[in-house]
Amino acid sequence: MKTCFTCIILLIFSAMSNAQGTDTLYLWPGTVPGETEAKHPPVQTANNSGNVTRLTDVTDPALVVFEPKGPSNGASVIICPGGGYNILAIDKEGYEVAEWFNQLGFTAFVLQYRVPDKREPALYDLQRAIRLIRSRASDWKLDPKRLGVIGFSAGGSLAARASTRFGERTYTPVDALDSLSARPDFALLIYPAYLDEGKDRSLTPELSLSEHTPPQFLFGTADDPYGNSSLVMAGGLRDQNLPVTLHFLSEGGHGYGMRKGNLAAETWPGLAEKWLRQLVLDNSQPLMPQ
Repeated sequence: MKTCFTCIILLIFSAMSNAQGTDTLYLWPGTVPGETEAKHPPVQTANNSGNVTRLTDVTDPALVVFEPKGPSNGASVIICPGGGYNILAIDKEGYEVAEWFNQLGFTAFVLQYRVPDKREPALYDLQRAIRLIRSRASDWKLDPKRLGVIGFSAGGSLAARASTRFGERTYTPVDALDSLSARPDFALLIYPAYLDEGKDRSLTPELSLSEHTPPQFLFGTADDPYGNSSLVMAGGLRDQNLPVTLHFLSEGGHGYGMRKGNLAAETWPGLAEKWLRQLVLDNSQPLMPQ
């Protein structure tokens, strides 16, 4: 038993060694809302296919902080890795993306949200993360009104839910921090999944669009089995005259992150950078009322 425990700890350290984060922030100071298991470090799975580090069994949700090595632009982003709400592709759709945002001057936070099979608690974690960063924005010299989210696959679903359900009290407040806004100022959904769970593959009912829904950037491909999610989300935003940018390629599949060798993976970062510069970096005014 001791040997098994030692192996688990070594796997965790191996996963975390790939992250060049400057700090790890735990979201919940005491009892974790909606969690039945005791807090413990996440577990790295034995599956490293595709050269991907996968974490699961997250019971103590956290943010890994990535600060830019050069000048900061004052904006920040929370990165939600995908993994079907079962695991987190923590490097491919997390740490690697954070380093790219750092190059643009963003302070990035990789979210270790609860998995497996904890879709609703995962939303608590992202909402709490948004509030936590806002409460400590001065620590990193950040503008609390230029805080966005980006998600991949299931992480895209999570980011979409945070972008549409920010007005709900999804969990019982635990301290004064929970009085802050949980609304992201912008959202990027990269090959998102589970956004078309409504009737006849229409928009998932829980995604309640309103005039306060933040601007969205969506990217998907026609050969992605979850590709309809991008289309219905963009259509719903368009129908309500809400700000949305959609890019949809013919090929690319699913789960490519931003690694070289896949046209979609090599395309979306440049498009996203242009969108971010126009919307977030070249605009000193708040993106939308909180």
